[in-house]
Amino acid sequence: MIRSVKKLSVLFFCFLSLLPLWAQDDASIQQHYGEAQRALAQGNYPEAEQKLEQLAKIDPAVAEIHANLGIVYFQEKKFAEAIPELRRALQLKPILTDSELFLAMSLSELGRYKEAIPGLVKGFHSSRADMKRMCGLQLERAYSGLNENSKAVEVALEMSKLYPNDPEVLFHNGTIFGNYAFLSMQTLFRVAPDSVWSHQAAASTYESQGAYESAIGEYRQVLSIDPRRAGIHYRLGRTFLARSRSTNSAEDRKAAANEFHEELKLDPLNASSAYELGEMDRSAGDLEGAQKYFELALKNYPDFEEAHLGIAGVLASEGKSDAALLHLQKAISLDPENEVSWYRLALAERSTGKTEEAQKALAKFHQLHNQKPVGQTEAGNPALASPEEVTKQTLDTNADQQ
Repeated sequence: MIRSVKKLSVLFFCFLSLLPLWAQDDASIQQHYGEAQRALAQGNYPEAEQKLEQLAKIDPAVAEIHANLGIVYFQEKKFAEAIPELRRALQLKPILTDSELFLAMSLSELGRYKEAIPGLVKGFHSSRADMKRMCGLQLERAYSGLNENSKAVEVALEMSKLYPNDPEVLFHNGTIFGNYAFLSMQTLFRVAPDSVWSHQAAASTYESQGAYESAIGEYRQVLSIDPRRAGIHYRLGRTFLARSRSTNSAEDRKAAANEFHEELKLDPLNASSAYELGEMDRSAGDLEGAQKYFELALKNYPDFEEAHLGIAGVLASEGKSDAALLHLQKAISLDPENEVSWYRLALAERSTGKTEEAQKALAKFHQLHNQKPVGQTEAGNPALASPEEVTKQTLDTNADQQ
């Protein structure tokens, strides 16, 4: 069941306040109304259900009683019981729009999606925020259940804009987007199994799963079809580099560097390849080579945060802290939440004698480091990195971290 909004008792009170005036002359009915109101206010749905059922028997022609009873059934997940009560309420008084929306959601909960969709669409375009959210989630479910996946994605995209930080919305949207991507890839493999796109998609999937040998084979297939295809040598380089980290293979690192060089031959503006070569040189202690490639990366992509951090590390190692500061300040302007930038800034500030500024930068580093979310690596980067990302700059564990 899609979780309902809290405090739906407000709806019940709105309905109960509209009950006919004849009830004021009947003490028994007055008592039932009062008891139903109290039960609803307390969230005691079984008691509210009992009292409303009694009222429905006393006078079955009162629409609000059926409407309240239907919503109580909905809250109790008695969807089959809710449907006839809500239908009866609408027959007696069609203007009870909340009944129409709860009827649609009840139908959706029972898998009767075609019947539910008109009401869910209406609720999703409602001005009522609570109803819009509930109906939106149910509409995603209904379209998915009918395999109308493109419509489900459209609703999910709108829900993402309306509720960007809602955990339930994020969960359901993630499921829909993932399913749509999977179905798109299935269609691709079916209609064009030997195309460059199919091999590239398979390679990317293998790479993300750590199946490096299979990924390399698929990327090679892409190049056999289209030898000058942009980005493939870079992806091959990234795959070799990832494998080298798990095997500590010098041969894989050499293969990675070769692929990055090949990519630059095809596309001299590929900043990512230049950056990876720079980082490989920096890690190997070749500061001159590292600086050359980091500068090339920044020439082609001036807002390349990781390249700014990389060249700052090189300049700091060469004792050029003032020059390093400029790159670190640029990196922080691009991403103020990167702990590596603040840590390196603190070291650079300290090297130039700016003690107060260094302490502030170090305090910011500790703040970010201590609030690092669960599921991130020691360097502060996501544990599951996208295959499109470059190698991230990390903390220098050999440096003084006081």
